[in-house]
This record gives sequence, C-alpha cells and structure tokens, in this order.
Amino acid sequence: MLNTITYQEFFNTFKESIESKTFAKLTFAKTIGKPELQNIYVRTFNENGELKLLVTFKIYKEGLQEIEKTITIEEAEAELIPYINNPFMSVLLFTTEADITMKLNKKRVATITEQPPTFKNADPNLLDYFSKKN
Repeated sequence: MLNTITYQEFFNTFKESIESKTFAKLTFAKTIGKPELQNIYVRTFNENGELKLLVTFKIYKEGLQEIEKTITIEEAEAELIPYINNPFMSVLLFTTEADITMKLNKKRVATITEQPPTFKNADPNLLDYFSKKN
C-alpha cells in the first residue's frame, strides 16, 4: 500500500510537470539482473494537435532494438507502473525545476528524492504544443 501512494505521488508530479510546461524527460533505469529491456524513455509527442507521450523501450537482444509506443497522458500511470520493480528499480523525472527520482530499496520500498535540475529547457514538443494551442 505504501508504494501505491508513492507511485501515485510520483505520477501526479509527472502530470503536473507537463501541465506547468517544465517536463523534460522521464527515464526508467537500474534494472534488476540483466533483462532484455534495459531502459524506457518517455517524451511528449504532438499527434494531430493532441499532446501524447512517446514511450521508447530500449531492448538489448542480439544488438540494440528500440520499440516505440504512443500513449495518452492519462494512460501513463497504468501503462508504466508495471515496469517498476520488474525490472526497474528507479524512475527519474527530469524537469526544469528539479530532477525527481523514485527509487526502490532492497526491501522494495519506494522513496522520492529531489535534486537540482539537469535540464534547463523543457521538452521541445511540449513547448511547441502549448505555443500552438494559445
């Protein structure tokens, strides 16, 4: 139950970063063992005037393969949470205000920490979408 609340808090922060135009990138990292799926990257994507998410799955199987999937912002939580703890131990939300990391410890308890931002600029697709919308 504790992780569910932490996951919801993290994904609420993710959605707020999109709404406030500070979102830069979402990255799933630090896998358990050596699974084929090594990373997931999420960026915004403008599809026919609708803001969506482009999810890139980096798979290492006889070389690097990338599989891309487009989802809505509303689908993000349900689509991405199953990858937490299987195989990923951390999720990093990069915004122009802070780098927000959700990590699972050895007991699989999730915690959220903040650090100064890595990115100075928000995702260009996000900014482009909002500039065309106004």
